[in-house]
Amino acid sequence: MITAEVILASEGVNPLVPNLWELLVTAVAFAVLLFVVKKFIAPTFEKSYTDRVEAIEGGIEKAEEAQAEANALLEQYKAQLMEARTEANGIREAARSEGAQILAELKAKAAEESARITAQAQVQIESERVAAVNSLRSEVGTLATSLASKIVGEALNDDARSNRVVERFLADLENQSNAGASK
Repeated sequence: MITAEVILASEGVNPLVPNLWELLVTAVAFAVLLFVVKKFIAPTFEKSYTDRVEAIEGGIEKAEEAQAEANALLEQYKAQLMEARTEANGIREAARSEGAQILAELKAKAAEESARITAQAQVQIESERVAAVNSLRSEVGTLATSLASKIVGEALNDDARSNRVVERFLADLENQSNAGASK
């Protein structure tokens, strides 16, 4: 079953042993390829790798610096905000106290104005009362004199006498009104 060709082929060249010329060409091609890679390609890759590493590290440093700056600005902002709040509270308290002071001043002025108006009204009422009393006295005196003249039947043209009659009449009226008020 084994044919003659297989036996002949197996005796000649061993497929496991490489050809010396192929081995030499492959080794030279590998050496040339290795030289080109080490001389031109590897430095380009190494430079690209170094640039990327520097860019990343520089980016990280910049990011850290930016983060530190942002944190400093945040703290500064918080301090300014706290200061503004404190100042706003102070302004509010000052406005409240000023408002209370203004309100107290307005109340005092209103009380003074009220007292002045009341005093002025009292003076005016008193002067009107005095004027009314004087007017009534003269009218009552005239009426009393004419009534007394008619009752007595004699003329009371004498001013002194008529004034005495009127004064006596008014005094009697005041005594009666005081006696009625005390009861």
